[in-house]
Amino acid sequence: MIQQIKYYNTLEEFLNSPLQSHQVLHINMITKKIGEKGASDLSSALVNCTNLSDLTLDLSSNQIGATGVSGLCNALSNSSNLSNLKLLLCQNYIGAIGALSLGSALAKCTNLSNLMLDLGFNKIGANGSSGLCTALANCTNLSNLTLVLSDNQIEAIGASDLGSALVKCTNLTNLNLGLYANRIGAIGASGLATALVNCTNLSNLKLDISYNLIQDEGASGLGSALSKSTNFSNLTLELRGNKIGAIGASSLSSALAKCTNLSNLTLLLSTNKIGANGTQGLGNALANCTNLSNLALDLSANKIGAAGASGLGSALKNFSNLSTLTLRLSDNKIGANGASGLGSALANCIKLSNLTLDLSDNQINEIAASGLGSVLANCINLSNLTFRLSEKQINQTQLSLKVKNKCLKSKRLVVLKMISMW
Repeated sequence: MIQQIKYYNTLEEFLNSPLQSHQVLHINMITKKIGEKGASDLSSALVNCTNLSDLTLDLSSNQIGATGVSGLCNALSNSSNLSNLKLLLCQNYIGAIGALSLGSALAKCTNLSNLMLDLGFNKIGANGSSGLCTALANCTNLSNLTLVLSDNQIEAIGASDLGSALVKCTNLTNLNLGLYANRIGAIGASGLATALVNCTNLSNLKLDISYNLIQDEGASGLGSALSKSTNFSNLTLELRGNKIGAIGASSLSSALAKCTNLSNLTLLLSTNKIGANGTQGLGNALANCTNLSNLALDLSANKIGAAGASGLGSALKNFSNLSTLTLRLSDNKIGANGASGLGSALANCIKLSNLTLDLSDNQINEIAASGLGSVLANCINLSNLTFRLSEKQINQTQLSLKVKNKCLKSKRLVVLKMISMW
């Protein structure tokens, strides 16, 4: 029997509802300014939802503080039937005390199997992060976890402790960790990854450690640790703005090539300093991921130039099983030569059926853009193409039309999207 979902967008409406009848409940009170008092009233009502098995609660940006969280913890502690929980508490000033209280409450939800917890921008620090995750380790039935701790000043020790705690969640198969802007550095990145590879049932991992200043050392350590796991089939690494150079990018990709079961990889490396040599080294290494069928690679703003674009293209044609490719290379000054070299190489990716290509802001003229369209039309199995090519100096409508006309000469192309807006 399908359980009916009850939706509430105001506190008053929920408080006046038949509380004991709720089994699947969605409460959305983002930016309602409910404060500590509203959180307390909400918590008192939730205690009476004794049949609740599925709860989505969004209290983002409500200034409820640690006191407001304390009331919620009391309600959660009594929710013995809860198996699915989405709790969004970002920007609420809960601090370390609030995080610790929340962890203790969640540990009592013994039937919890799916958890999404967003505590971003709450200044919980290393102590709050460590305590929270130590408590989560007691959720022995947890199989799917999304944990967002962005901009919380957890630093290296918090990241390492987080990894050590999650290892104890022995049934965890899907993990999404958001640790954006936490100053974890190279030590934190390596320590976190070293612990996570010991999650023996983990097959799907998404890790966002962008803007954490991990540099080459952290990228190398991260890759070295992840390479020790043969379980990963789906991996997403968001490493933007980390001052990673050629050495770090090449080391990371060489290590990932050892993840023999990897079929889907998303690698987001924009706003680093990888350069031409690092780009080619990265591509050559990833070509050794023999089971890789889906790749999303973002190297925007990395100063790869024409040589880097051409070198990457040469590497991509060696991906023997690649069918879906998303390639974002905006703001890299690859120019006409780089675009031509990249396009010619992509035409040799014989199994490629889905391609998203972003070459915005790369000093590519109309002739080169038109030529690129002609080359892509030669991708013999390409059925879906999304192409972004924006240049300030060029008439966008005219450019888009020229490239589109060239691409449409492909006999197999079913879907074509041209994006040329600034």
